[in-house]
Amino acid sequence: MIAHILPHFFRTILMYFTVFSVLRIMGKREIGQLSIFDLVISIMIAEIAVFVLEDIQRPLYEGFVPIITLVLIQIGIAMLSLRSHKLRNWIDGKPSVIIQHGEINRDVMKKQRYNLDDLLMQLRTKNIDNVADVEFAILETSGQLSVLPKNKSVSCENSNEIRKINKTNKSLVSNVKYESLPLPLIMDGKVQDENLEQIGKTRFWLKNQIQSKGISEFKHVFLCSIDHTGKVYINADRNE
Repeated sequence: MIAHILPHFFRTILMYFTVFSVLRIMGKREIGQLSIFDLVISIMIAEIAVFVLEDIQRPLYEGFVPIITLVLIQIGIAMLSLRSHKLRNWIDGKPSVIIQHGEINRDVMKKQRYNLDDLLMQLRTKNIDNVADVEFAILETSGQLSVLPKNKSVSCENSNEIRKINKTNKSLVSNVKYESLPLPLIMDGKVQDENLEQIGKTRFWLKNQIQSKGISEFKHVFLCSIDHTGKVYINADRNE
């Protein structure tokens, strides 16, 4: 019994340290920021290691040779990528600007198959309450969202103008405040009635909000959300 177990035991330890060493050689980038290329290499290495462990009769070199080959490919392409920007873009892809100056780039989101739930979730992890507070949000090749908030400092010369704007919008916002997370009120043209009920507002109130921005119908709104201060953000089709 022990004689049967020991080969599996030692093979497992050997393959563990082999895979661990290989990932260390490939660099820390493999752990923190997996691109598509990195992910493919890592999965293949893991699968090869499993094949060797499953079949005790399989020679170890049948696992070591493919793994070493993959490592050499990864290192070689990584070195070439350092010298060629085009090769880097072809392998890793390009970052995509999801939000620019507080406006959602819907065409980019559609191209990347990146939905509103993903966007709002990642903004919350960056402590961003409202899309309007974002200067730039960039979807990196690793799938992470890099967020640059707007500068919230206000110069003295613009303070009077801002007070006038706030006074004008006060009747529209109606001092809506709540303590929970920012809520989407309209997503993809569909009203989120449960969220409206949560803040004690109706569709009539919501219709007034979008009409104040020159939007006639809910179906034209891509995203409408409200933050904890009652600030309403609206992103919609302007060419109705």
